[in-house]
Amino acid sequence: MFAKVTSAGVRGLNGFTVTVEADLSQGLPALTLVGLPDSAVKETGDRVRSALKNLGYSWPVSRITVNLAPADVRKTGPVYDLPVLLALLGASGQLPALPEGSAFLGELSLDGVLRPVAGVLPMALHAAASGVRTLFVPEENAAEAAVAGLTVYGARTAKQVTAHLTGAEKLSPTPAPEFAPEWPEDLPDFCEVRGQPAARRAMEIAAAGGHNILLIGSPGSGKSMLAKRLPGILPAMTRSEALETTQIYSVAGLLPGGGLFARRPFRSPHHSVSPSALSGGGSTPRPGEVSLAHNGVLFLDELPEFKRDALEILRQPMEDGTVTVSRVAGSASFPCGFMLVAAMNPCPCGYYGHPTRACTCSPTAIDRYLQRSSGPLLDRIDLPVEASPVSYEELAAEEAGETSAAIRARVIAARNIQQARAAALRLENVHCNAQLPAGVLRRVCRMEPEASTLLRSAFAEMGLSARAYDRVLRVARTIADLDGAERITQAHLAEALQYRSLDRKYWYSK
Repeated sequence: MFAKVTSAGVRGLNGFTVTVEADLSQGLPALTLVGLPDSAVKETGDRVRSALKNLGYSWPVSRITVNLAPADVRKTGPVYDLPVLLALLGASGQLPALPEGSAFLGELSLDGVLRPVAGVLPMALHAAASGVRTLFVPEENAAEAAVAGLTVYGARTAKQVTAHLTGAEKLSPTPAPEFAPEWPEDLPDFCEVRGQPAARRAMEIAAAGGHNILLIGSPGSGKSMLAKRLPGILPAMTRSEALETTQIYSVAGLLPGGGLFARRPFRSPHHSVSPSALSGGGSTPRPGEVSLAHNGVLFLDELPEFKRDALEILRQPMEDGTVTVSRVAGSASFPCGFMLVAAMNPCPCGYYGHPTRACTCSPTAIDRYLQRSSGPLLDRIDLPVEASPVSYEELAAEEAGETSAAIRARVIAARNIQQARAAALRLENVHCNAQLPAGVLRRVCRMEPEASTLLRSAFAEMGLSARAYDRVLRVARTIADLDGAERITQAHLAEALQYRSLDRKYWYSK
């Protein structure tokens, strides 16, 4: 006897259809599982055998062949436990024919309880696009799958699924979760930051344009404090951004329950992180930290302490917004449109250039420390800024600083200008100035004559690269947007250039 059940798999962020076929034939009782399964899939038979027994069904006493089609695509994970169980029940006559347009996903425990699996949202989106109308998943994955617009049934046990299919006890469909982005109340507020007017201004510019920023300062000057408050001044995610981020977290198995991932990610890996953990990897390609920070912030504290090869991996993702992970099992591309926020001390002891504390490092030690961050990486950072030491008067002041809500209002106004401009130019997937393609910069970054003259002289004197030239224009455009100006003035460009001059103080002063 023969039966087949529709399921799905995921490669990278792309789902694909998997047909689970079960055939019972004469011969010595045995189970053969084919279709290029990995170790977790090969163990499906043992889990299904115990689950059938504990649910009150009989294990077919036949020669059993289970095929996962297409056979030339590697199948990973325990997602096929439930469809294999249903295929065996159908092939042995213990379950009637399954309804057309239905698909099944889920891992089984030995007693038949369904456990959540990773990657449900990409699989559900593919299922919806391929004509599937009804999807059965573990209860914990139901809200996530309902985002795809299918009729989704979440079940706690495989027995509930079979009872629904036989009509004995119907499951209730899971409603699609509403998308209502908001700023969580637990985000730290900028009003808690004392002093640091220059760094606060740079953080506002970075948030308004989506620019990368590097904070340089002595220990305790507030670099990490500033970085952790950046998500609180960023605009709320759009539904399309939330859908992209949710798919990444779904594949990584890090998605909290409740549907779409509505808050901007803030990832802060330790400086001991490996290159593979940062970019993505594993025997089967999985998203790394750069992808988990997509549409959010990647914070690298103590930048020079990171491994050189790990930092160099960032160069291509920062430029392209995607990262491709290649392994023997295949390759996969993941989006990684993140804002980089990096923080570092000016020297090993941390007090180079401090107004009151003497630096104990030799010039050679300082130079060696600073050279851990390569020139090509620094060239991709738009806003290097100093976090100066905070005075006693600033710390003891009773008056609080400007709130995140006030800064966020200006950021949103600037972002609205940028999005309207991108829509007028018909630029797809451009949400902020940092994403502007080089081909449109000349049209978007119209300058006053004085500003053009200033940029010409600065380009020669500062030795700017072509990439740095474009990034200066994008930052100047953001500063002008914050002012509501149509053209870039000399003041806007001068502010953008003064950030670029900071790396000359540390890296190119000798």
